[in-house]
Order: sequence, then C-alpha cells, then structure tokens
Amino acid sequence: MKVDLRYGQTGLTVDLPAECEPHIIRKPKMTILQNKAAAVMQALDQPVGCACLQSIAASKKTACILICDVTRPVPNGVFLRPVVEKLLSAGLKLPDITILVATGLHRPNEGEELARVVGDPWIMANVRVENHFARDENAHIDLGYTATRNTPVSLDRRFVEADIRIATGLVEPHFMAGYSGGRKVIAPGIAGEETIRTFHSAAFMADPNAVECNLVGNPLHEEQLQIVKMLGEVYAINTVIDEERNLVFINFGEVIQSHLQAVAFAHDCCVVEVDRRYNTVLTSAAGYPLDKTYYQTVKGMVTPLDIVNDGGTIIIASECGEGLGSANFRASQTRLIEMGADAFLQKIHKQRLAEVDEWQSQMQTKPTSKALVQLYSGGLPKKDHSLTGIERVASIESAIRRSIDRASDPVVAVIPEGPYVVPKFAGL
Repeated sequence: MKVDLRYGQTGLTVDLPAECEPHIIRKPKMTILQNKAAAVMQALDQPVGCACLQSIAASKKTACILICDVTRPVPNGVFLRPVVEKLLSAGLKLPDITILVATGLHRPNEGEELARVVGDPWIMANVRVENHFARDENAHIDLGYTATRNTPVSLDRRFVEADIRIATGLVEPHFMAGYSGGRKVIAPGIAGEETIRTFHSAAFMADPNAVECNLVGNPLHEEQLQIVKMLGEVYAINTVIDEERNLVFINFGEVIQSHLQAVAFAHDCCVVEVDRRYNTVLTSAAGYPLDKTYYQTVKGMVTPLDIVNDGGTIIIASECGEGLGSANFRASQTRLIEMGADAFLQKIHKQRLAEVDEWQSQMQTKPTSKALVQLYSGGLPKKDHSLTGIERVASIESAIRRSIDRASDPVVAVIPEGPYVVPKFAGL
C-alpha cells in the first residue's frame, strides 16, 4: 500500500511495508466553497456580532488589515481585494489603508515571497504592504498589563492607531494556543518582543491546558483575549481550508465572536477520535509552507501525543528546505542538547521571559520524553542534523519496519496532514 504525505510543495509517497496494517487518520471530506467571491461578499455583508463592513467603514479615515506571514497557507488572494474595495467604496483612500504582515518574532517576508503571501498582484501594486518588527520598540504602543497574569502589552502602532482594525487568518489547530487565527494574529502576531516572550515563557508552555484544540483554561488564549479587550474595537476575517488547501469556510465579524464560530466549524473537522493508541505513528509537518524549517516541524511531533503509547515511535516527514530555523532557535537547541532535557527545563522555568524561540525547544521535550522521535528530511542541511536532537532516518519504510519489529505490533497510525489533524484517543 502507498500513502501520500504532505511534504514540501510536491508531497511524498511512502511505500508501506507489506507487514504494516495502516490506520489512516485524516479529516472528513469537507464541502468546498465553489464560488469563493460570493462567499467573501456574503461574509462581509452578513457579519458575526457587528455591523457589515460597509457600515463600519462609514466616516472612518484609516484602516489596518493584518495578514499572517509565510508560515501559514492563508488564502489571502481570495479576500484582500474585496475588503479593500469595500473600504474604498465607503470613502477611504488607498494611501490610508495598510496591510501589515503579522510576523511575530519571525523574519520579515519580502520580494517574491511577500507577493506569494499576499496572493493578489492588484493589492501589491495599489496598497501599502509592510512587515511587523517585534524588536523595534518605537514601532509599538504600550497598553499596560493584562489583569489576568500581568503580561506587559505592547502592539504595533500602525494597528493600534487605525480607525478600522481587521485581523485575518487561518483557523487551524495550534499546539500551544488551542487554535490559530483571530486574536492570535494580534498577539503574538503584531506584539512587541517582551509581550511575546512573556506569554511564551516556560510556565505558559508547561500548562496542561496549553494544548491543541483547547481554549478552556488555556493561558495563551486567555491572555490573547485580554489583549484584544485592552485594544478595543477589532474585527476579523477567519478562514478554514481542507487537506488540499481549498477554502471551506469564511466569515467576518467582531474578532472574538467570529473566531469562536470558525473554531466550532474547524473543531468538527480537525479533531478525529480513534479507538486505540499506537506503538508506531507516521505523520508529517503539513508540507509547504509549514515544513520549511525544523522549528515548525516540532508541531507535527507534539500533535499526535494523545494516541502514541509510552515508548512508542513517532516518525515525522518534513522537508526543512530552509534548514533548522532562526539563529535564536539554533542557540536554544544547542542548549537543550548540551544540558539535557531535565536541566534545560529546570533552567527555563526559573526565567520570567523566554529566550526567543526557546519555547519550541521546550515543546520538543514533550514528544521526546514519551516516544522515540525520528525525522525523515530531504532538505535539512547536514550541518543541522545534530541540532535536531532526534534521530534522522534515511528511509521511512525501513523506520516503520524497525518500529513494527520492536513493538511486535503491525498496526501503524498514518496522519498525512500532520498537525492540521488532531487525533484523540476515545477510550477510557
């Protein structure tokens, strides 16, 4: 039997060993929005928890629209121009509209990459598109501290000072914040460095409620809600896509209410219950653009933890064409490997602020403490191999066979779309 995994831009076909009994875990078939233009207009004209965009924009002078960076396959090209045209028809002028890439602490998106992220040549030619820089303190406005956990809050002034604020994004499982999109595009999307490092600290990451598909008691989600309330009036466009990246849902509305509606839709599609746990799990890092780096690959290791047995094996396929990730992540992985997981975790739990990208190293300790984690990657440079801290495999087929032999169990869970599908053990 052959199985296709999300891998890079082309996918990866795996020939499963003859002795393997695969259980394929994927989203149910979803209804594609055939007329995307009509769906966008309906969303803008029939909002969730607020007036329609045309009414909101009446008498307003400026607007800032947030979009996700290159790590998220958001269908920006479907909705950005209709949103801008709605704003123009209400009286705004093109020079008064800014599209801001919510990079968080990621690198900026520029040139051809930025054009791919925006997805619309008309927008690139007519609208100002800029990147957020979390480390530029002068580019942010200090809003004080959250009432819940005393998180310092600073946000990009281009968004804070705009008359109309719209966050756009993809609602999908997120291994820390429960779900992406909505409030998360604001924080960490356009937050200052100290804000991001505070609620990515070890205490937040270690909280048992800071997991995929959970918003109840999730400290990241709760802080994000507080930050939105401190900011004031904000709207959102939320999208959901299927395994083939087709648009299956879009709405517009007040940022919290509209996001929750999108989460309810996504939850029914993304959470898949299974009736057993597995000794062998084959998964992916969801393909391009998420598997451009090893940093993002960690998400695919964490997501299937509920269905892998203690001492089992997780085999993950990720292209990693841009290598390990940032210099900060490289330094963090170096500390993790040199210190060992226990000492590394003890150290970071004493810090008020997380070191930049250190949180991903912390998250990697979750799967590696439970299972043998193995990586198949055709794009990761050799110099980066040792800094993954996990075992590299040259053949997925051989790795599966060895895992089956170790466990004396031929059943293998296969998750082609990686962290965009969240398997849950339905047993007692």
